Order: sequence, then structure tokens, then C-alpha cells
Amino acid sequence: MRAVIFDLDGTLAETSGDLIAAANRCFADLGLGPLLDPREDAATAMHGARAMLRLGLSRVGEVEEAEVDRQYPKLLAYYEDEIDRHSTLFPGAMEAIAELKALGHPVAICTNKPEALAEKLLARLGVREHFVCLVGADTLKMRKPDPECLRETVRRAGGDPAYSVLVGDTETDRITARAAGVPSILVRFGPNGHRTADLHPEALIGHYDELVAAVRALG
Repeated sequence: MRAVIFDLDGTLAETSGDLIAAANRCFADLGLGPLLDPREDAATAMHGARAMLRLGLSRVGEVEEAEVDRQYPKLLAYYEDEIDRHSTLFPGAMEAIAELKALGHPVAICTNKPEALAEKLLARLGVREHFVCLVGADTLKMRKPDPECLRETVRRAGGDPAYSVLVGDTETDRITARAAGVPSILVRFGPNGHRTADLHPEALIGHYDELVAAVRALG
């Protein structure tokens, strides 16, 4: 059976609120106030901590990468403190995953969130045991969009890297799957949902109750 590998942020869970709150705490420490808006900047949150820091700092002047580097570990620490204050799983996600598993599909996670934070979030959400394995940004020597990150996730899940699919929500996921020579299914919900059709994945889903059919259609 085709291995089904999931991205985490923006795909399985809506996490932008907690990520942006952590970034705004960093800006507050600098005396800058909340520079990011939870609604308007949610999509940027899906591109990681450094992207949020750069966006916020760009609103008050020139971005210095040295400052981004200084704030990055602080942001991660703030985020870990309240990692699940606002974060929730997308509706129907776990029901779809249960159905995939019942059909024999290996199911795992490949995320660019640091592994320890991803493990903690999934544990807090009560769903870690539903995934064979989790590969984070620092689990391997590479991260998405390097295709080897996806391939190694599939191998650890007990699947065939050539017979897998990546479920995601960003251009990074689309590029990763394409580089690995496998299809991608992108979600049309979440912070990046309005952009995914432009990436021309093999399939798009507007709700998790469409996922199993999309996987089956890939053969």
C-alpha cells in the first residue's frame, strides 16, 4: 500500500496562533510591541520561525540577520512554553488517518518543525501514537525540500519511497514530493489553502473526508 506522509503545521493542525504569539513575545522583548497579526500573517507562520521574525522586523526597519539569529532560540522557547494554547487539529484529520491505517497504508509525519517540538505538540494533542514515525527539521542532516527527508520518512514507516504520497499545504511540500518523484496532495484549508491550487499538485482536498478517495485515485 502507498505510504501516506503528512506535513504538520497547516496540514494536520492549525498552529499559526501559537507561533505568532511566540514571535510577538520576542518583539515585545525588543520594545516593539506585537508586529504580527494572527489573521493576516498566519500564512507566514507556516514558513517557520525565521520567516515570522523577518516579516515582523521588516515592519520597523531593515532586517538584520544577526538579530533574527538572536531571537530564533528565544522564539522556540516561548513557543514551547505554550505550544497548544490555540492549536487544534483540522476537522476530520484523525478520522481520515484511521481509515487509511485500516486500509493498510503506512502513515507518518515529515515536518520542518524541530523534532522535539513536533513530538510535544502531537503528544499534547493526544495523537502521537497514530503515526508510525515522525521526522522533524533536525532529525536528519537535511530537511524539506530535500527529497531524501521524505524518502527516509517513508523508509522509517516501513514503506517504499517510490510508492508514497506527501500531504501538505505549501510550495515546500510540493517541491519535496516532485523532487522525490512522488505525488502530492495539498489541502485547500488552513493559512495557505487559498494558494495551493496555483501549485498544481496531483490532487487537492477541501476537507479531510476527501483524502482517502484522493489517495485511492493515485493508484
